[in-house]
Amino acid sequence: MLLRPAPRRPMREQIVPMINVVFLLLIFFLLSAEIAPPDPVEVILPDAEAMDEARGNALYLAADGTLAFQDLRGEAAMTAALQGGVVELRADRNAEARALAQTLAKLTALGATDIRLVTGARR
Repeated sequence: MLLRPAPRRPMREQIVPMINVVFLLLIFFLLSAEIAPPDPVEVILPDAEAMDEARGNALYLAADGTLAFQDLRGEAAMTAALQGGVVELRADRNAEARALAQTLAKLTALGATDIRLVTGARR
């Protein structure tokens, strides 16, 4: 009795490993993406030994003395930053000390009770 070998079925593509790779890439890009909006003006923070992350409204003082809060500039930015209570002052390390002192004095005059000067961590 002569038996014929069973016909070979064509090999199917293995798609499960490709799906695993796609999901791993998706998770990687979701975790490494920056979700926070960009700063309104470029600010280089001064160095510090330890960085304490304050949770408040970020008021930016640029090197040229420009004040920014979200889309607002100048006095309007300062007034809007006071609405949340704690004010984070992110001053550029190249900003003049006089501009920083004037900003702090204006914030105090407007009623700010909790102002935190945010610095960058030492590298």
